[in-house]
Amino acid sequence: MDAEALGNLLAPVNAGLNLTSTVALLTGWTLIRRGRRDAHRAAMLTAVAASTLFLVFYLTRFYLTGTHEFAGTGIARTVYLTILFSHMILAVVVVPLVLRLLYLAFHGRDGEHRRLARWTFPIWLYVSVTGFVVYLLLYQIYGYR
Repeated sequence: MDAEALGNLLAPVNAGLNLTSTVALLTGWTLIRRGRRDAHRAAMLTAVAASTLFLVFYLTRFYLTGTHEFAGTGIARTVYLTILFSHMILAVVVVPLVLRLLYLAFHGRDGEHRRLARWTFPIWLYVSVTGFVVYLLLYQIYGYR
């Protein structure tokens, strides 16, 4: 298998990891609302694992195949680039927030964890969802050049 083929194989894997993270985040949010802390912790660690694997596989795919040009034009291109750039910026922002949440959770600082999670959760969810949307637009709906 050559680098291009491996890179193309990693793209749907990464989309699946984004979906896994999305489901785990929503599950974790639901569980903590119901007071199920241990189950919440498991769901959130699943989201962290999926997001971490995504990052490793994304960087591998990027190394192997580089960037891909979006084939859409006009408003589709504008929408795609808007989603992509907001996704990229917030993906960078969310990493230290998630790391801080993990630190607070593992050190029993529940009040601080809760306050930070109120900001971090929607950002992380947006990044996970838009990661999947970018995949759909780039690979499935418009293809890439």
